[in-house]
Amino acid sequence: MTGGTYTLLLDLPASATIEVGALGEHDFPAGAYAYTGSALGTGGFARVERHRELAAGEREVRHWHVDYLLGHPDADVVGDVRTEAAVECAVARALPEGTVPGFGASDCDCRSHLAYAPEGESLAAAVRAAHDAVG
Repeated sequence: MTGGTYTLLLDLPASATIEVGALGEHDFPAGAYAYTGSALGTGGFARVERHRELAAGEREVRHWHVDYLLGHPDADVVGDVRTEAAVECAVARALPEGTVPGFGASDCDCRSHLAYAPEGESLAAAVRAAHDAVG
């Protein structure tokens, strides 16, 4: 399998107010974020590299909610965790709640696919545990 479920680990060192497409403007406190998505279509996990390019300023086009967060100049992708299985919602539900209801969850009944924690180590450990539990 060349695709599956991924979780991007993000750092936002300073609080920011960001317009998130149709979800509108939201406040993002400084800290760590984990966005869980699927990479099941054409290209598979190449989607993760596309997200990294957007965060690095090498892309402009925003398709998904996470693109708006990644497009903020202070947001940084610090890692990712991948599982070669279609377990996006199971992983997202196992993580702490995020600050934006509906983020990344417009095609399912999850509250959000964006998790938040004030610091990154505990969130990264929770992401690894969630992927291990369902993968």
